[in-house]
Amino acid sequence: MTKTSLFAALFVVALAGSARAGGQAGSLGVGAEYMLNGAGGPSFNYDGGSFHVGAFFFLYDPQGRNNTTYGLGARFFYHVHSTTTSDFGIGAGFGLVSVPPGGAAVDRSTLVYLEPGVQFRAFIVSNVALSLTTGLTIGVVDASGVALTGQSISGSVIDLGQGVGVTAGAGVHYYFF
Repeated sequence: MTKTSLFAALFVVALAGSARAGGQAGSLGVGAEYMLNGAGGPSFNYDGGSFHVGAFFFLYDPQGRNNTTYGLGARFFYHVHSTTTSDFGIGAGFGLVSVPPGGAAVDRSTLVYLEPGVQFRAFIVSNVALSLTTGLTIGVVDASGVALTGQSISGSVIDLGQGVGVTAGAGVHYYFF
């Protein structure tokens, strides 16, 4: 009986694959991601091992004419330090948001954001990552202003009024490998 149990245990161990850690090179992730200026939505990430790159797109179309808001963005982070369950990257993001005319504006506005910063990714299981981003938001073209995380920026996508905006960068991705 003992020999049979030992043989069965060795057979299971021999057939088991090697454990994989988070941040698997060549894996594709799907989820949601938000930039520091508040723009974001459904996204895709590609993990290259020593770096990861991602993109998102969003569309908001309430009832009415000429009131659709849409945007897209991309990010790149080089991993300066990695463990089996996390990584720390330095990189930047680029976002483009088109907003309908409103207030004194007669034409559609094109808000462009450049966001150099750092990102922390924590793999809560081997293929699910939570990310937090901090850095500098630079609004150009129709977006104007510069902000550090936690400060509002003129032309922020999410505007709570009275000059208070949301500047947060977070995401969650499920990786397939």
